[in-house]
Amino acid sequence: MAGHSSLKVVFAALAGNTLIAITKFAAAGITGSSAMLSEAIHSLVDTGNQGLLLYGMKRAARPADAEHPFGHAREIYFWSFVVAILIFAVGSGVSIYEGIQKLFNPHPITSPLINYIVLALALVFEAAAWWIAYTEFSKTKGKKGVFESIHKSKDPTIFTVLFEDTAAIFGLFVAAIGIAAADYLGLEMADGIASVVIGLILAGAAIMLAYETKGLLIGESASDELVAGIREIVSLAGTIDHLNELRTMHMGPDDVLLALSLDYRDDLNSQQIENCNYELEKAIKLRFPQIKRLYLEVQSRAHHNEAEMSLAQ
Repeated sequence: MAGHSSLKVVFAALAGNTLIAITKFAAAGITGSSAMLSEAIHSLVDTGNQGLLLYGMKRAARPADAEHPFGHAREIYFWSFVVAILIFAVGSGVSIYEGIQKLFNPHPITSPLINYIVLALALVFEAAAWWIAYTEFSKTKGKKGVFESIHKSKDPTIFTVLFEDTAAIFGLFVAAIGIAAADYLGLEMADGIASVVIGLILAGAAIMLAYETKGLLIGESASDELVAGIREIVSLAGTIDHLNELRTMHMGPDDVLLALSLDYRDDLNSQQIENCNYELEKAIKLRFPQIKRLYLEVQSRAHHNEAEMSLAQ
C-alpha cells in the first residue's frame, strides 16, 4: 500500500493538471495552435492518469482474501503500467497525429499572446508539481543517482508523476519554441513540428515508464540493503549452521514477501527449532516492518543442494 507521501504527490499532480488542461484547451480553441492542443491533450491524459493511480492505490489497500491470499498490493503496479500505455497511445499518438495534420494543413496562429500566458502559467504549475514529486523521491534516493534510484524504486506512483511532469516541462518549452517560430518568423509549419516533437517526448517517457513498471509487475526482489540486513540477522543466530536460500519479492511498495531455507544445528530438537524460528521471525519483522509475510523452511544443506540440482535438470 502506498504511503502518505505517494498520495501527496498524486493529489498535487491531479490538481495542477486539471487546472492546466482546462486553460490549455481554452487557449487552443481561441488561437488554433496545434502545439497548444497537443499540450492540452497531454495535460488531460496526465489528469486521467493521476485518477487511475489513485484508483490503483485504493484497490491495492484492500486486505487479503481467499482468492488473493497475498493481498492486492500489486494492483498499483498494474495501474501504473496502464498509465504508461495511455501516455503512449493517447498522449503521444494524438499529439503526433495533430502535428502531422498541421504540417499538411498549416494555418496561422491567432492571439499568440494567450498561448504565451498559458504556457507561462502551466510551467509554474508543472514545476511546482515536479518539485513536490522530486522532493518525495529524494527522501528515498540516498546517495544513488536519479536513474539508478528510479530503477531501484518500488513505489511507481512517485516516479510516474516525476516522469509525467518532466515530460510536461520539456513539452512546454517545445510548444513555446514552435509557437514563437510561427508567430515571429511566420513559419506556420513550426507549430505542427512542435506538436510532433511533444508526441515523441511523451512516447519516450511512456517507454521508460513501461520498462520500469514491467519489472515491478512481474516481481522484483527487495533492496540490497534489506537482503544484507536479513543475512546479518541470520548470521547472528548461533543456532543456524547455514543459510541455504534467501528469496524476496515485492508484492507492493511497502509489502515484501520473504522465504528462507535454513540448516539448523543437528543437536537441536523440534521444540528448540520452533522457538528459534519464532525469535528469528520477530527480529526480522521488527527491523524490517515492510516484510509482511515470512516463510521459514528447515532443511539440511545437503538436501537443499540435491533439490536445487534436481530442479536444474
